[in-house]
Amino acid sequence: MQDSQNRSSNDFFWPSYVDLMTSLFVVMLVLFVYSFKLFKDRENDLKKANGELKAKAEELEQITKIRRSLQRLEGKYFRYDPNLERHELLVPVQFKAGQDEIQDAYKPALLQAGRTLRSVLKTIKTEQPVRYLVIVEGMAARYAGNDARNQSQEQLTYQLSYRRALNLLNFWKQNGLNFSQDSNIELIIGGSGFYGTGRYRGAKEGNNKRFLIQVIPKVGRIGG
Repeated sequence: MQDSQNRSSNDFFWPSYVDLMTSLFVVMLVLFVYSFKLFKDRENDLKKANGELKAKAEELEQITKIRRSLQRLEGKYFRYDPNLERHELLVPVQFKAGQDEIQDAYKPALLQAGRTLRSVLKTIKTEQPVRYLVIVEGMAARYAGNDARNQSQEQLTYQLSYRRALNLLNFWKQNGLNFSQDSNIELIIGGSGFYGTGRYRGAKEGNNKRFLIQVIPKVGRIGG
């Protein structure tokens, strides 16, 4: 009787033990597969991150080289402001108060400045595709002191300074400098009115009736 009970216990124990071990094996296998997947995902993420960092480093290096090449702009017609990271047109253009017409006396120098800008941008050699965002900004000078017109004409000066920049663009086009024909140059015009960074102050306020030109290189795939 006792032997029969022992055999029954053994017959029950071993299948249960095998089932338990099988279940444990399945659980461990699932955990291993899941852990392996997490590891591979993490490895792929690291590879992707390293690739992006490498691409950014190459892009930064390319932009640095381009900025060094843009130093060729500096001279008679342009001056680079390292604090504001932009080029200032050195042609001492002065507009009549409230007017947007470019006077004939300034046109020869403005034409040469435009030719210089286009020539430099077209001759810079790059390892990757590059597009130049060229911003031509017109500006306006405030009236002296606390003149009420500084407030009443504030909105109008945005339009005025924009028209000044537009007239420069049209003048260039009329003389064969059509930047829109250059696939690597995107030209944008704007007007900052009485505002904007890097303005002249005090007795030099009148010098703000001028143009600012910013050249921003964009490295990478062009188009799309």
